Amino acid sequence: MNGTIEAVRIYRRLLGAHLRAVLEYRADAMLTIAAAVLGQLAGLIFVATIFRQVPVLEGWTQWEVLCVCAMVMLAEGIGSLFFEGTWHLSGMVNLGALDYLLVRPYPVILQVTGAAVGVNGLGNVVVGTVLLVAAVGRTDVAWSPVTVLWAGLLLASGLLVKIAVSLATNALTFWLLSPSNSVAVSVHMLGDLARYPLTVYGTGVRALLVVVPVAFVGYFPAAALLDKGVSATIGLLTPVVALACALAAWRIFEAGLRRYESAGT
Repeated sequence: MNGTIEAVRIYRRLLGAHLRAVLEYRADAMLTIAAAVLGQLAGLIFVATIFRQVPVLEGWTQWEVLCVCAMVMLAEGIGSLFFEGTWHLSGMVNLGALDYLLVRPYPVILQVTGAAVGVNGLGNVVVGTVLLVAAVGRTDVAWSPVTVLWAGLLLASGLLVKIAVSLATNALTFWLLSPSNSVAVSVHMLGDLARYPLTVYGTGVRALLVVVPVAFVGYFPAAALLDKGVSATIGLLTPVVALACALAAWRIFEAGLRRYESAGT
């Protein structure tokens, strides 16, 4: 227990150091946050434009779809703020910077995930939080203490899936040996499709979003909370899927770490 507390304390200090470094250039940080907010608002305008043409999208109302979008925004925002380091793994491997992490008395995986802070995530968190509060207040959910706890578990599970997918895809750099990980970027972009009901896509796309499994970041958790038929039943498995993703990501990272041979410099 004491070891876990100490690991969390050190992780917090790692992130604090990176955050202070980023805030040394405050104008740049503010512009990054503003750009993230504008990007999310553009997505919301797109959703609003769709629902001006159709009142219901494959059984989902506008606010129900926005609930899915909000969950995805929160997962992306928190992931950027606290686990941005996964996106720097390719550079560490190719430049040999990972060597420094290997000799430190602290878990390498935590050093990697805590190697950077994405301040753009703050904009996503703010917009996602405001949108989620607005959306759930306009959906047909019978709120109770149990429902609140269930919603919190679904949100946390979606976040864990997002982090695990990001770590696993970025860890492929141990095998790809490329200065940039196109697989991780492609999967991240694929996640944008999971902001909308899966029923609007063909069978192939649906299967891909489930297998990857970015659909469990926002769509299935929202379906479980909103009781959306078969999707809600699948959504009940979100916590299990999240744990499975976390275990798989950890094993992929550890396997990659074992084959790491430094940059040879």
